[in-house]
Amino acid sequence: MPVRVGIQIQPQHADFAAMRKAWRDAEEIGVDSIYTWDHFYPLYGDPDGKHFEGVSTLSALAASTERARVGCLVFCNTYRNPQLLADAHRTIDHLSGGRLIFGIGAGWFERDYDEYGYEFGTAPDRLRALGRDLPLIVERLKKLNPAPLGQLPILIGGSGEKVTLKLVAQHAQMWHGFVNDLDTYRHKAEVLAEHCAKTGRDPSTIEHVIGSLEDVFTIADDLADAGVAEITIGVGGPDYDLGRLREAIQWRDRYNAEHP
Repeated sequence: MPVRVGIQIQPQHADFAAMRKAWRDAEEIGVDSIYTWDHFYPLYGDPDGKHFEGVSTLSALAASTERARVGCLVFCNTYRNPQLLADAHRTIDHLSGGRLIFGIGAGWFERDYDEYGYEFGTAPDRLRALGRDLPLIVERLKKLNPAPLGQLPILIGGSGEKVTLKLVAQHAQMWHGFVNDLDTYRHKAEVLAEHCAKTGRDPSTIEHVIGSLEDVFTIADDLADAGVAEITIGVGGPDYDLGRLREAIQWRDRYNAEHP
């Protein structure tokens, strides 16, 4: 399959109109997937700067675009009732015309929890909650009428080898992780494949969506050669400079032309 490029338009330090323009510009440039995130405060820059909520933002993203797949990297499982979150995704999938990705993870940003009155607990607590709630999400999606329009794949974000990647093997069609070098990616992919083997899952049925805390495109060819399906970049407000996206699209088109 051709390799894809995704972009996370981070809903921080910007007015909504600027964010909507960035979604539409990214789609016009040719991006394959557009993501938001699920926080209540900015993750960098002014900690009390402008910021927007995730479900509402994803709904607007779905309604403002026409071609690109849309989703969140990733929703925090413990911020909302999981069955309600499933229903919201089904609804947004219809709003998008069947282009939605269901991104979810265990959560990590302590300020969100403290400010909004959620119990932060420990990382194992949050992972246990994710493991408990994923089957509820899957079952609720099966019960909803009308059903989702698209495939509505579940994407789990995180790279923890003992629990998170095990949950990916058990429940997800997509996995998103951050890596800065090829060896780290290959190791994580091997661990995921081992979990798949234990559950009787074909690892090739899980798409790998990889981002980087540095410049992922210095190793993008190697990642694609190793089996990565999509490479993501992130951009924050207020101006949403899409220069890196244009470079990423050029890389994607060149790589896919060389690997038909």
